[in-house]
Amino acid sequence: MKINQMHYYNSYDRRKKQKSIFICVVIIVLIAAFIAGLSIRVLAKRKEISKELSFEHLEEMWNLEDYEGVYAQTERMLEEKPIQQSILVYRGYSAFYLAVSQTDTSAALAYIEDAINALRLSLISNYSKSKPQIQYMLARAYFQKNIFATYNCYADLAIKYFTLAKKDGYDSSDIPEYLGLSYAALNMTDESISAFTEALNIRESDKLLHAIGEQYYKSLDFSKSKQYLFRVVSESNDDILVLKSRNILGKIYLEENNLFDAKREFDAILAKDANYADAYYGLGIIYEKQGDSTKARSEWRKALRVQVNHPGALQKLNNS
Repeated sequence: MKINQMHYYNSYDRRKKQKSIFICVVIIVLIAAFIAGLSIRVLAKRKEISKELSFEHLEEMWNLEDYEGVYAQTERMLEEKPIQQSILVYRGYSAFYLAVSQTDTSAALAYIEDAINALRLSLISNYSKSKPQIQYMLARAYFQKNIFATYNCYADLAIKYFTLAKKDGYDSSDIPEYLGLSYAALNMTDESISAFTEALNIRESDKLLHAIGEQYYKSLDFSKSKQYLFRVVSESNDDILVLKSRNILGKIYLEENNLFDAKREFDAILAKDANYADAYYGLGIIYEKQGDSTKARSEWRKALRVQVNHPGALQKLNNS
């Protein structure tokens, strides 16, 4: 009886040990499988991240014009390679295009700052065949910053890099126009006229005709100014440019003491836009020259109702 009991207990112990060993083996296998699965997922994730941060993926997003994606990816890539030129170039270009698409000036200015910083670093870090193109884009960034900026002027830096890009062989038909606008912002009238004339020889437009006419007006060459402004008035379908051109023509006629033609221009402006402050101011000057101070002050007050800080009208009314 005792022997049978003993045999039973021995068999039970063996079964218990075998069961424990089996459970341990199962646990070990499950842990190993879990670790293997986790490793595979980690490797897959790393592979996915590596693919996302690859130049191939960057170029793919760029070709799709996904500038936000390019901008975000370059930020991550620059954490590992902060001065790699190709990454900096993508960063600068994407920041520029994001800037010009903004409706909020402060946001646009922030992107432009990023674009300028990245492009300047890309020029310092290495030389490549793409240097002239980078200079061109840097010039455009400074040109855009000059538009966004309230106080400081960046037109000189735009001129610098447009000139360098052109000198180094970058061929873009819009460089002369950009140069003309940048010189005009610096009141460099002769240089502006020269650049605008070159631009006009490449591609004629109403905008360029008006710009050249305006610069000739500033240089007091009224005869040439009128030639270009007449063409805008007679040929353009852009109402804003036509009104601006008529306004300059009115000013020229005032300078020439041709009051009849001056009034014709200002009246034509107000027939299209009753809220054109400069036209009221011009009519006030006409009445002043004719000795009718009452009508002159009336026109200047109209100018101020449209534009409360109109400098000419304010000065005239304060002095009258």
